[in-house]
Amino acid sequence: MSIFRVSVITCVLGLSHAFTTSTNSLRLHPSRAVAPKRSSVTMEFGVVITGGANGVGFAYADEFLKRGHSVVICDIKDTALPVKALELRNPGGKIYGTVCDVGSSEQVAELATFAKERLGTVHYWVNNAGINGGRRAFTELSTGTIEAIVKVNLLGTLLCTQEAMKLMAAQSGVTGHIFNTVGSGVKGGGTPGYVVYGATKRGLPQMTDSLVAELEKGVQGYQKKKSAGKVNCHVLSPGMVFTQLLLDDSTPELRKFPFGVLAAQPEEVAEDLVPKILGVSGNGQKVEFLTTDRILNKFYERFIKGKKSEYIDDDGNVIKSPGAQYDENGVRALY
Repeated sequence: MSIFRVSVITCVLGLSHAFTTSTNSLRLHPSRAVAPKRSSVTMEFGVVITGGANGVGFAYADEFLKRGHSVVICDIKDTALPVKALELRNPGGKIYGTVCDVGSSEQVAELATFAKERLGTVHYWVNNAGINGGRRAFTELSTGTIEAIVKVNLLGTLLCTQEAMKLMAAQSGVTGHIFNTVGSGVKGGGTPGYVVYGATKRGLPQMTDSLVAELEKGVQGYQKKKSAGKVNCHVLSPGMVFTQLLLDDSTPELRKFPFGVLAAQPEEVAEDLVPKILGVSGNGQKVEFLTTDRILNKFYERFIKGKKSEYIDDDGNVIKSPGAQYDENGVRALY
């Protein structure tokens, strides 16, 4: 075996550790279930997606609607335009939007009420909202930026999960699933330029694992309360997605590698993950896009077969599709 191939395989294994979410210290394990195909859907589910006005959150909403489910999206900004875009893509689809700062307990409580009123029953709640504050050295971040990242990524996920759990527990005879989105930093190993973001994402599997234990066993010394509905918590890993979160403050070198090799478009990620979300069973599952097999395949195609990226050119520039609109960071508009 050539030195080049050994180096590639070593790099593959290292990156699979850095960019996937499985961990031996958690009880979480990959989802075993396979979701029904679009044509075989027999039940309409209610879905809540935070951070749903753009990026992969918007793509999730579109994919759920295509499958005949009802969706509530929320975002820090006005959701009128994304809701309209989703309605045009899915005539007759049930899509509702509301403004919500996930770091505000009052607004998250209002979101839960809004979702219950619009959907009737909430079966899936996807905690997707997240920010990274840009790629900066930790000492150059303002206190306000640090607080904002923690507020959205960690506090927001805690608040939303708590409201979702209370809502689902009150739904008699209904099984609900909550998905907490993890990202870079989830397995440690360092995230230079994203210290705070990595720290917040590192905490989410531990949080989810603790909730799984509470839901299954209760808290020692306290009587386990019975609930009308069944609540399950999981982690969701979309991997690297060509969104503002990924491309903001990126360099040509980063865009060439690893983005140009491992990153995917929001629609591709949603098309893969939504069936997995719908097919999940049990508690404490891990649903991921960038699986080890997918990473190995992408590395094989790029470094062994020499296949070039569809999205990043040899100079590290975003390849723009004809007719599509892009912002200054090379992020493609979804509507």
